Amino acid sequence: MLLIKNMLKEFKQFALRGNVIDMAVGIIVGGAFGTIVRSLVADVIMPPIGVLIGNVDFSNLFLVIRGGKTPPPYPTLAAAKAAGAVTINYGVFFNDIISFLIVAAAVFILVRSINRFEKQVLDLEPAGPATKICSYCCSTIPVKAIRCPQCTSELKEPEKTA
Repeated sequence: MLLIKNMLKEFKQFALRGNVIDMAVGIIVGGAFGTIVRSLVADVIMPPIGVLIGNVDFSNLFLVIRGGKTPPPYPTLAAAKAAGAVTINYGVFFNDIISFLIVAAAVFILVRSINRFEKQVLDLEPAGPATKICSYCCSTIPVKAIRCPQCTSELKEPEKTA
């Protein structure tokens, strides 16, 4: 019983770490985003492309490798699957490629935006002190100085910043 309590305690510590929760949220949001993109491709982008090409429904583009219970031709992919036919579904594959490209573009835009934001934040941070204190005479000197201009001491160890 003590072993189970310890395991549950360790699991709770692991599960409540910030990184694990962030990852879980990312996976959930990513799954939802994938569903939206799949719908965008199948329901919004591909129908006009199909009309422009000649009333082609890309989700119903397939090749029959082996017929099913009823002989081919099959009017739709669903009919081919219902008959038990073995098919190559290149139209569905084409839709998936377009979905991938949209997701990749969205991720690229997101990463690019984050990088720009981080660069702006880094640009706003001060570059560091321009002066330091001489440990021998306590005068203010440039941070890159290796000899104090006031007391001419050689500055070998790291100096305190002002």
